[in-house]
Amino acid sequence: MFPTVREVLALEPVRNGAPRVVAGQDGLDQAVRWVHSSEVPDIATLLRGGELVLTTGIGLPADEAGLRRYIADLAEVGACGLAVELGRRYAQRLPAAMVKAADALGLPLVELHRGTPFVAITEAVHSMIIDAQLAELRATEEIHQRFTDLSVEGAGPAEVVAQAAALAGAPVVLENLSRQVLAYDAAGEKAELLLASWEAHSRAIRPAGRTGYDAGAGWLVTAVGARGQDWGRLLMRVPAAEARYTILIERAASTLALGRLIDPDPEGPQRTLLQALINHSMPVEEVMVRARALGVPLDRRPLVGVVIRPALAAVAERVLAEMSVKGLTGTLDPRSAGVLITHASDEVLRVFAERIHKSDPAAIVAAGEIVASPREARRSLLEAAQVADAVRHPVRGVVRLTDVGLAGLLHMLRDEPRLQTFVERELGPLLAYDARNPREQLLEVLRVYLECGRNKSAAAEHSHLSRPAFYERLAKIGKILGADLDSVPACLSLHVALLALDALRS
Repeated sequence: MFPTVREVLALEPVRNGAPRVVAGQDGLDQAVRWVHSSEVPDIATLLRGGELVLTTGIGLPADEAGLRRYIADLAEVGACGLAVELGRRYAQRLPAAMVKAADALGLPLVELHRGTPFVAITEAVHSMIIDAQLAELRATEEIHQRFTDLSVEGAGPAEVVAQAAALAGAPVVLENLSRQVLAYDAAGEKAELLLASWEAHSRAIRPAGRTGYDAGAGWLVTAVGARGQDWGRLLMRVPAAEARYTILIERAASTLALGRLIDPDPEGPQRTLLQALINHSMPVEEVMVRARALGVPLDRRPLVGVVIRPALAAVAERVLAEMSVKGLTGTLDPRSAGVLITHASDEVLRVFAERIHKSDPAAIVAAGEIVASPREARRSLLEAAQVADAVRHPVRGVVRLTDVGLAGLLHMLRDEPRLQTFVERELGPLLAYDARNPREQLLEVLRVYLECGRNKSAAAEHSHLSRPAFYERLAKIGKILGADLDSVPACLSLHVALLALDALRS
């Protein structure tokens, strides 16, 4: 929004004064918030910071100590520069004491070798500032209009992120609380380079506040969430924390949060009766009527939800026909098919899975609980989808909730912000330490210790470390986490967090 001292020196009214920078060249890129002309020696008491001071020098102190004090006062209050017109007080050059003091404090000091009206300089700079402010207002209005349109149109996260990247001309990344990328736009850069080792890179980005800029990493970051529950972060790689970037990223984050409130699963299909049951897109009674019209009555019979991966909807439909069993089938998403089987029993499920595996031996057939009415069918279908999510490797036969264990449960809950918050609370300091010290990888030391049942000798041997070295690393882990690694409850909590972290990274 504000011009720099360097840009001001390039303006015609200033160039007419034949400017020459004699000190503080490193400060020429400071922003000029305002221009102030004055001949009083205590002008610093009237400034607020960011001013370029113009003077002829006629009122400046006559002694060197006074000149040094004058320069020090300007630097202390945050003035961005001092321009002195020669000819009235100083004939050909400024006093050496002024030059040395300004150079030592990094205050740009400019000699104007030709007379020029200060009012012309003031008008030019102030016009520049006002024009920039108007442009900023127009840009802000455009940002609000663009994201309002996206909200009205129900745009998904990918569209919102792409719009933010286009307006910023910079890469933008949306991640969840576990630093996993949900959407991104590389803004013309190579995505492979942008997202390489993203989790470790993201953990090293530490902005201050809800919206902040990490100057070392070069990322502007804001939290994404609503109703007091954050579920992610939006990051924008920009050269500086300018106001327009802050407005842009916060408006984009608001649009993402609103979209999540309106449609928690914007990619979920809505085209079949199965999807209607899952998403409540129509009353259960209407689903029953439509299913009956299709020759699949759902009332007064046991039902079970099944999810198959890959999405073998056509195969499932054929198998049901071969078994003379009624059911609804359909694609739930690009990698999953759903089935609601009527007259369900363990034997029906066993035969169904056996025939699915004849078509695809690597298929996953996950089943929910057998329920007694269509109103409970949604619960069975969701449980089947969660079980399918939790299966790590192909399994023959039907997989039920009791087969997936704690690791499976955590895998089902991996998109839950509260689980992500738990992992960050328990392991965040250690993950951050490993990101800063990649050669140590203390997280793996902790994992071995817990998997060996807290047997330090066995864990040291398994890690190929001497006992003193292993004990030293355990002590460091305990200090970083603020945890007693000899405490069973503390280690249990850490072990669950590790399993949850594995689920989040899978």
